Amino acid sequence: MIDFIVIGGGIAGLSAGARLSAHGSVTVLEGEDALGYHASGRSAALYEASYGLSSTVALNLASSDYHRRENGGYLSPRGLLLLARSDQQEGFLADLANLHLDPVSVKEARAMAPIVNPDSVALAAFHDAAWDIDTDRLMQDFARIIRANGGQVLTRAQVTDIAGGAAGWHVRTATDAYQGRNLVNAAGAWADEIAKLAGVAPMGIVPHRRSMARLPAPDGHDVSAWPMLMGVGESWYAKPDAGKLIVSPAEQDPTHPHDAYADDMVLAEGLARYEEMVTEPVTRVESNWAGLRSFAPDRALVLGPDPDRPGFIWCAGQGGYGFQTAPAASQLLADLVTGAPSELDAGTVAALRPDRLRT
Repeated sequence: MIDFIVIGGGIAGLSAGARLSAHGSVTVLEGEDALGYHASGRSAALYEASYGLSSTVALNLASSDYHRRENGGYLSPRGLLLLARSDQQEGFLADLANLHLDPVSVKEARAMAPIVNPDSVALAAFHDAAWDIDTDRLMQDFARIIRANGGQVLTRAQVTDIAGGAAGWHVRTATDAYQGRNLVNAAGAWADEIAKLAGVAPMGIVPHRRSMARLPAPDGHDVSAWPMLMGVGESWYAKPDAGKLIVSPAEQDPTHPHDAYADDMVLAEGLARYEEMVTEPVTRVESNWAGLRSFAPDRALVLGPDPDRPGFIWCAGQGGYGFQTAPAASQLLADLVTGAPSELDAGTVAALRPDRLRT
């Protein structure tokens, strides 16, 4: 019998599986042909410790050392540059405080990203405490840990049926059957669907679409050293990626679990907000896509055993914070499962446990 069957081969399932593999046998089941196919493969891949609720920020900070040092580190410098019009001062000041940014002049902003438009941008702020995450290597390294500890990481293993009882969990795919003592629900946008399939009460986790577009480097610029650009209230962002720019309207529109695709109108509106703040118009979109950011009702992550079915373990509701929180979130999950003390404070742990969502 397997100690931990993990459903989901994105960053949530792989990191949870890696931590739990030190405490028992692990099998990860991913329904798609490749790991990280859905939200994990469509991430903006930024580590920004101040981003999110207080419980998320606590996980971000607790993950910092792992991101910087483990396996040679996963971070590379990026920086974050906030841009605002003169009539957006209130929102600008709020972002300044929440993200711990330092005001800079428009001239300084243009030195960092020459396409900043001095005719529309009146306020700017920056900090260098934002980094790109090598997301693929992070996922592969977690998968390597599982395998090194004798576990399995399987793709093309879509779960079709789950039955639970005193003997544990029986999980079926189209081709195989698995029996496990514990079931880890790391199914991302499908987390509540997996809970229902297992006969466990859902947590109210809802996926939200976020669209992205890949643009050629504007006017032939070398964008590699540019910071991430962001509009007030995260109304859009643009981030260098492999010599191009990825631009997002940063929408969070509730939807259903599916293989997401960009909404053309929402994407056009977001590109217009970006164009307003830069000197170079968007003349060509090379590709577009969307991902699903899944949130619990209170927008905090859901980590740990279900209060009514302790052998059913939640690792869900990561929103847009899955990669940057993964080292600490997976460690907390393992601590809650094994009864080990957590390095996080009691208030943070309480804000992340599943029982907070059950009345």
